[in-house]
Amino acid sequence: MSDPAGNRVYIFDTTLRDGEQSPGCSMNTPEKLLMAQQLARLNVDIIEAGFAIASQGDFEAVREVARTVKGPRIMSLARTDFADIDRAAEAVKHSDRCGIHTFIATSDIHLKYKLRKTREEVIVAAAKAVERARSHVDWVEFSAEDSTRSDPEFMCKVLQAAVDSGATVLNIPDTVGYTMPHEYYDLITLIRKEVRGVDKCIISVHCHNDLGLAVANSLAAVRAGARQVECTVNGIGERAGNAAMEEIIMGLKVRHDIMPYETGVVTEQIYPSSRLLSNLTGMPVQPNKAVVGANAFAHEAGIHQDGVLKQKITYEIMTPESVGIPQNKLVLGKHSGRHAFRDRLKHLGFDLADEEIEKAFVKFKNLADLKKVVYDEDIEAIVTGGLVGAGDRLKLVALNVSSGTQLRPNATVTIEVDGEAQTAAAFGDGPVDAALNAIKQITGTAASVTSYVVQAITGGTDAQGDVSVTLEEGGKVVRGSGTDPDIVVASARAYLQALNHLAARGQTRIRAQG
Repeated sequence: MSDPAGNRVYIFDTTLRDGEQSPGCSMNTPEKLLMAQQLARLNVDIIEAGFAIASQGDFEAVREVARTVKGPRIMSLARTDFADIDRAAEAVKHSDRCGIHTFIATSDIHLKYKLRKTREEVIVAAAKAVERARSHVDWVEFSAEDSTRSDPEFMCKVLQAAVDSGATVLNIPDTVGYTMPHEYYDLITLIRKEVRGVDKCIISVHCHNDLGLAVANSLAAVRAGARQVECTVNGIGERAGNAAMEEIIMGLKVRHDIMPYETGVVTEQIYPSSRLLSNLTGMPVQPNKAVVGANAFAHEAGIHQDGVLKQKITYEIMTPESVGIPQNKLVLGKHSGRHAFRDRLKHLGFDLADEEIEKAFVKFKNLADLKKVVYDEDIEAIVTGGLVGAGDRLKLVALNVSSGTQLRPNATVTIEVDGEAQTAAAFGDGPVDAALNAIKQITGTAASVTSYVVQAITGGTDAQGDVSVTLEEGGKVVRGSGTDPDIVVASARAYLQALNHLAARGQTRIRAQG
């Protein structure tokens, strides 16, 4: 059987769609655009920019990514309903390389409890959906949701209907992270054997990490003949997440001796992509995370240190530089000018308009007056921390706190609520608690704080604080992040960002004080 893609493995990035579905990881349109532009620099083949029919905000984000981002193919997800497909087509049509990704479940579990459809109805729905999508675009991907718990014979019939209707890509998702590598290998092999015309399609795989096997399963599928891998930056996604893009790419690169496949990814952009996503979502990467974690290239054991000092290859199978981790993080200070700042932004992967650069430069100079040195991480925080969506209802205006050993902590906070300045004062167990209590008074939110994490962005007592706040209301969970040399200010910004996420989803009520 011929292989339509040879040894080329296409990288389908779904950070902006499946990744964003991870609790607390929603992004507004400016944030999605910034991340999509970075994915283009990373040179992924496809960006799944969202689920256009999910909301007006999601539609607008997909549309803006399609209008703005050049290089990768821009796609939107759609169920087999014609309304979904038409909405997706409308969102992606401005891209010169666009596509539609349509799906329906094929497992008996989903047919019985979710779809309430017969097998024959699913086959017909798949065929009609692909035909409808092909009436809009030339590139159509069809997914058999919950493939790994489906009857293989029936699933192949559904895939056959999709191929016969004009699908260009067949996706075989391990939707619930259920399969094992050898099973997945056998399933891909079976599909390549049983589905007529599959040699003219690309077989794609989309693995979840519920058993920690998403990357292993994806690589097993590639060995079996899959030539597209769907993954996310930092492995974010539903439940335990998706296959981590950085691990897929570096796995193929480092073990090219047994997996002689190529991607078009610029690996030096892996770490900048990881950092940007963490800043945008407020979801930090655990230190022991493969490839991009803080400890990925750290050595503490004496034996390891001795070996690395003599020859890095003794304990490092790849170099930090190969994934874009800088060795010299000291970059700018208070005497640096606009030209140097603009050059550093470009090096970090930020493509900003002149007005945005000027705003960021002012913040940089203010920070440089407070710190002796400004690091790359500080600049990343300046840029991403300043991303306020046009639809954000809450903006911090001013914050003052008083606390001490013999003083009950209190805070006075002024925020804009729908453009109107509102001020409140409150006491708390500490200055952060007091500031958040004042914001609660203004907004009237019922959301509760379930997690509060503070990290220093760089070393030293003058480091910027990076605060991540998790809120829960009505079973819905969101995260917000904020950065500032003042931890209380950073906390207020993180709290307000999380509230804006809840408000954007219609999951909390915000009232203005009369």
